[in-house]
Amino acid sequence: MLKRTQVALNDAVEWLGDWHPLAEQLGSADGLLELGTVSACLRIGPVLDVSSLKSLLQSYQSQVLLPIELPAIQTSHDHCRRNELRELVLRDQELSKIRLLDNFAAASRRIGQAQLQKLRPLRDERFVQRYLQAVESGQANGWHTLVYGLTLAVYSLPVTQGLLGYAHQSARGFIYSAARPLRLSEHECRDIFNDACADLPQAIELLVRQPAAA
Repeated sequence: MLKRTQVALNDAVEWLGDWHPLAEQLGSADGLLELGTVSACLRIGPVLDVSSLKSLLQSYQSQVLLPIELPAIQTSHDHCRRNELRELVLRDQELSKIRLLDNFAAASRRIGQAQLQKLRPLRDERFVQRYLQAVESGQANGWHTLVYGLTLAVYSLPVTQGLLGYAHQSARGFIYSAARPLRLSEHECRDIFNDACADLPQAIELLVRQPAAA
């Protein structure tokens, strides 16, 4: 069972770093503009106060994180563990058909492919090399979620904790982007984070208990 512990927002990111493309984009000086773009993509109002920030976090989790991103990470992890390159490439191609991801595609591919290049020195990891070749040949896109799941498998990192770490960093990216424009204190950021992430451990537990991807 995952512990529902409070995570300090300024702690070092052990599981994700800068891998999340939205976190990278929203870290810019014009945070509200980027948040406004994401709000438009999710078809909700602009982030103008704490209430609308919480609405964005909830919408992102319900529309993108839980139904798309976390399952993609777990699927990639499972395919890598089972040495199923064809299935991973098919999943990669399937993600390209999800219209909701269109606005995030360029950033996702950029981050994913950059991180995949960092795995190139692992010559003994044949699965990594074959997926890298598929990306370079245009057969696959190298989505950041798939590369993240692959990396969890390559380094034998616990997928459950990896999923939770990804979800936490996603929330942090949004909250810190809005913190300065909304003049949020560290205490307020922590409260928003804890509230937004309270149900994630249970949701992730349910996800990992589902039958493995075929």
